[in-house]
Amino acid sequence: MSEVLVQMGTKGADAVLALTRQTLEKAGKDTAVGFPETNYFLPIIYGLFNAEVKTVGDCMPILAAAEGLNKNIKPANGFSIPGALGPVLNKGCATLVAIEMLTALLTATKQHPKGGIGFIPDKILRQLGIQLVDGRIAGVAVILGPAKDADSAEKLVRDFQTNSIVCLLCGSAPASPGASDKAGDSANGKTFAQQLEEKGVQIGLDNYIVPLGDDYLSAIYAVNFAIRAPLIYGGFKPGQWQGIADYVQKRVPAFIVLLSHVDEIIVAAGLGALAFGVPIITDLDVPQLPKIDTTLYEALVTEKDYKKLVSKCLLTRGIKVKVAQINVPVAYAAAFEGERVRKEQLFAEFGGKASASFEFLTSGNIEDIEDGKVEVIGPDIDNMGKGVKSLPLAIMVEVAGRKMQKDFEPILERQIHRFVNYAQGIMHIGQRDMNWIRVSQEAFNKGFRLKHIGVILHAMLHQEYSAIVDKIQVKIYTSQADVDKLLPQAKKVYDQRDERILGMTDESVDSFYSCTLCQSFAPNHVCMISAERLGLCGAYSWLDGKASHEINPTGPNQPVEKGQLLDQKLGQWKNINDYVYEKSNKTIEKMSMYSLMDSPQSSCGCFECIVAVVPEANGVMIVHRDFPGMTPVGMTFTTLAGSVGGGVQTPGFLGIGKLYVASKKFLSAEGGLPRLVWMPKELKEALGDKLKTRCRELGMPGLVDQIADETNVTTAEELVAYLEKVKHPVLNMEPLI
Repeated sequence: MSEVLVQMGTKGADAVLALTRQTLEKAGKDTAVGFPETNYFLPIIYGLFNAEVKTVGDCMPILAAAEGLNKNIKPANGFSIPGALGPVLNKGCATLVAIEMLTALLTATKQHPKGGIGFIPDKILRQLGIQLVDGRIAGVAVILGPAKDADSAEKLVRDFQTNSIVCLLCGSAPASPGASDKAGDSANGKTFAQQLEEKGVQIGLDNYIVPLGDDYLSAIYAVNFAIRAPLIYGGFKPGQWQGIADYVQKRVPAFIVLLSHVDEIIVAAGLGALAFGVPIITDLDVPQLPKIDTTLYEALVTEKDYKKLVSKCLLTRGIKVKVAQINVPVAYAAAFEGERVRKEQLFAEFGGKASASFEFLTSGNIEDIEDGKVEVIGPDIDNMGKGVKSLPLAIMVEVAGRKMQKDFEPILERQIHRFVNYAQGIMHIGQRDMNWIRVSQEAFNKGFRLKHIGVILHAMLHQEYSAIVDKIQVKIYTSQADVDKLLPQAKKVYDQRDERILGMTDESVDSFYSCTLCQSFAPNHVCMISAERLGLCGAYSWLDGKASHEINPTGPNQPVEKGQLLDQKLGQWKNINDYVYEKSNKTIEKMSMYSLMDSPQSSCGCFECIVAVVPEANGVMIVHRDFPGMTPVGMTFTTLAGSVGGGVQTPGFLGIGKLYVASKKFLSAEGGLPRLVWMPKELKEALGDKLKTRCRELGMPGLVDQIADETNVTTAEELVAYLEKVKHPVLNMEPLI
């Protein structure tokens, strides 16, 4: 390693550690430190040292260990980066530990961050989990400092978005003497986020652009984001630092983009990132660093040409991106899926409160469909008439294929939402006859027209479903008469599909479908999806698994014949158990499909909800990941999630997809829905009619109102009193424990 980097890193580490000691001692030992909405305390320290830091007093022994590590003295738990560069990289790790304590103190005292979201809550990491494992997010770029100008910042982030890279932004630069405030002239002291705002770029997690803060200390939020991944998904316990470091290196596709500015502290922190295999790509003239023991490829590389910077980042981190080449006049990538077209940006809209609109996909004879044919029947958006901003809309997609099945129609139809949203400047909400589509002025000015929706659907259905679809044609209707004529036909089929799905039971199918998609993050986790139980992420049903297997016969969704029934009440079959045992790397010997208490399914960390036993109430509660409050078991979702995940079985706790609550098989081994005693009001309302229908099927139409929520109770004691007051049926059920 270059002597210059070693010297700068040494000075930076010494400076940060000295500042941290001075700041902590001044604050006083009883001062609280910590981050919001996490079960992992100070995640770097918790992960590497198994220390639950809550106060400045808790920090002091860790600070002493970091000071020793800076001098290459191993702490008590033996943490030390091996190899020839170990002593230098240890300085970097000591720096990260010190910065985490500093920012935790500043966060607890409301002094940090400024200009960003700061610490990334556990629930956001879980929300991103399924997108990381299914490829919608290909990687994470931690961008430190501003681009050379605002135009370059916009171009750089658009390139990252097009390659499905999430950008975490932090750091600023001092204003250049005499610099102009005009966009494109210079960074002029602005942060990267401010440069993007200057260019009108939408910022937020939905757009894959997340400002962490306007100083360089904010980069620590990206590091403790990465450190939590092996704790949440990998099944590693706090203090297992070797496994955590190896997991981050091999499974967390993150890299650092250092722009415009570097100093001793940035170098010291950068050495810490390298210790966990996170490479650095910069536009600065700095000494290059080839592959080292901890990185997969090059450790530090320079690329001054912004046109080449993104590809250099992907190459250096070893990220392979499958970019959809779609012949439309706007950018097209998963990063634009969450983009919103607001009223002031609007050129045209369909559905919502503006007009009648629906989408419908059906299959037909292969001879009757002309592949690639796209027709717009009625006026397009460039011929709507003066002052008109909305039109009726019917999107009719016809597909054919030798392996196409009627059961696959609703699965392909649901993809319309995703595929249309990938177009920059196009917003799609809802599905079926409840959709709402908006086209922005910018997209219209670039040449986007309704025909391009057909172009997108033709290209993407072929790209992702080529194994079952051979031909695709699209007709788009914009006259009220056509929409009125076609909608009743579509609704009739919608109803038939719903009846077909509702009629499917676990007993009516011979096989369940596995899902090992999340094994890229949780190596021992296996989901088993039945006709009456969807995946815990909420994204995959039995029909989804069936279609996925047809598309990719060797992929993550495999049919597993149930075989010999071992226990009907618990939902155990010999073949299912054998499969789970093998695919969980022989860590799970048996699995019950219908039980919370006896050999329940494992969880990866992507679950929508957690079910947990409330012993005092002889029942169970459910909480979804967006609920921030306290639950009757005395834990928030975030705390509960620490007991569920990483591919392990945890009797009494279970990660589930929220729609499973309305299934006839929901915890049927323990008595089913009548065991449910508490759930957040928001979740109860979201499940709405499905929950009420299930209660009526049970002959308990009043059960929904007997289930408590946070507006009634928040403690176990209050819950028991409430259940007695409303005469909840759980009071008469056999003991759960």
